[in-house]
Parts: sequence; structure tokens; C-alpha cells
Amino acid sequence: MKDKGKLLILRAMFLVIMIACLIPVGRSCCQSIQHEQQSRKLRAVHEKSDSTGEKTGNAVGESAGSRETESEDTEKQMPAIAEKWKELYAKNKDLAGWLIVEGTKIDYPVMQCEDDEYYLHHNFEREEDKYGCLYVKSIADINTPGTNFVIYGHHMKDNSMFGDLDKYESESFYQEHGKILFDTLYEERIYEVIAAFRTQITEGEDDTGFKYYQFYQADTEDEFRNFYENVMKLSLYDTKATAEFGDTFLTLSTCSGYAENGRFVVVAKRITG
Repeated sequence: MKDKGKLLILRAMFLVIMIACLIPVGRSCCQSIQHEQQSRKLRAVHEKSDSTGEKTGNAVGESAGSRETESEDTEKQMPAIAEKWKELYAKNKDLAGWLIVEGTKIDYPVMQCEDDEYYLHHNFEREEDKYGCLYVKSIADINTPGTNFVIYGHHMKDNSMFGDLDKYESESFYQEHGKILFDTLYEERIYEVIAAFRTQITEGEDDTGFKYYQFYQADTEDEFRNFYENVMKLSLYDTKATAEFGDTFLTLSTCSGYAENGRFVVVAKRITG
């Protein structure tokens, strides 16, 4: 009888431990499902607007100069926001554009606001969310644009957000998916992938690493060459792509587990739009 009682206690303990282990797994699955449902709703609005709206800018009552994140001193005369963005922009005026990487789950809005950390932890509805959003920092000028801007996103285990970005580690994947689509609120653009690489974020006075994430504008050809040559040197494979002073880039950046503070980065050159 005593052995039977001990066995029941052990079974009960095992059951408690198993439930405790499954709770975070279940919570993570629920969050993943919720995130995908929210993303589908956003895509549905985007696709509906894209199929019914005009490709070029139709006035929707607001231009870039009236965005809440811009001060009167920095307002720029921009064309009216394209009709297809009207509904999404009305929901959240931090909307800056939309990124699509075919062959991956990357099909999301890109956000921008004064707080560079905000969309690390908030979704499109401005709710706290570990998935966050794809975003550019406030310094980025995606509309003019400068020489380069960086889109950041979490590398999620369910392959959402930038969880699929490291597919570009494979040269064969790159060869079949060499184009990246990025629409601003005012125009449609196509970018050609020129490099994909792993790197590491380091700090300290002795840090002489390549700080791709600090590069936004090349005022001289030397500055341009420094960025371009570092990118091509780090690339995991030779894309045979070339660029010259005056070209503009799109850089996609996410965390990578290959090293402490590791990053996986894809750089693409604008070819149309």
C-alpha cells in the first residue's frame, strides 16, 4: 500500500511538472496564432486596397508634411499619400510603407515614429506585443531617400517577422528570390539583393567593426565605397551585383544566434520606382 501511495504521489508530481512545462509552450502557440490572425487582417486590408486603389498618389486628405511625427521645421513638400494606403494609414499614422520578400513570410507593414524602441515591443494596433513590427528608425528618410535606410525586425521562432530572413544564407535561395518589394506611401519600389552576411554588434573604445546600421547617407564617393566594399566583402556568396555612387540601398537587419549579439543582414540596391 505504501508503494502504491508513493507511486500515486510521483505520478501527481510528474503531471504537475508536465503541465508547468506545457503552459509556456501553449502560451507561445496562442501568441503565434494571434499574431498570424492580426497579420492576415492587415494583409487583407492591404491587398483589398491594392486591387481597388490607384497605383499613384491620389489625395486622401493628408500628405507627408502633416504626419504627427514631423515638426513644422522639418516638413517637406511631398505628394499626396497613394489611395491604396488610405485605410491602413487612418488606423495608424506611423505607417511608413510595406515590405514583401517573396518565398518567405515577410509581408508586413513597416513603421516609423520618434521613439526608435517603440515598435520593438508594440504591434500595428499599438498593443504591447513581443513580435513588435518591422520598423525604421526616426533618422531614416525613406521618401527622398538617402543613400541607405535600415529596416529592423525580430527573428521569431515561428518564422514570422524576420524569422525567414536567414533563408538568404543559401545562395540557391538568393538566386530564386533576388528581388525585394518595398512600397512607401507614395511609390512602389523594387530592390535587387546584392549581399547577405552575418556580423556581430560590439561595443567599446576598441570596436572597429563595420557599423552598417549607422550608415544612412554618403556625401562623398569615398563614404559610399566604404559601405559598399564592406558589404560585398562580408557577403556569404558572390551575387555579381554592382553599385556605383548615387545608387540607393535598403538594408534588412535581424538578430542571429550564430554569435553573441549576432546579426543577419541583407542589403539590396534600388532598381525601379
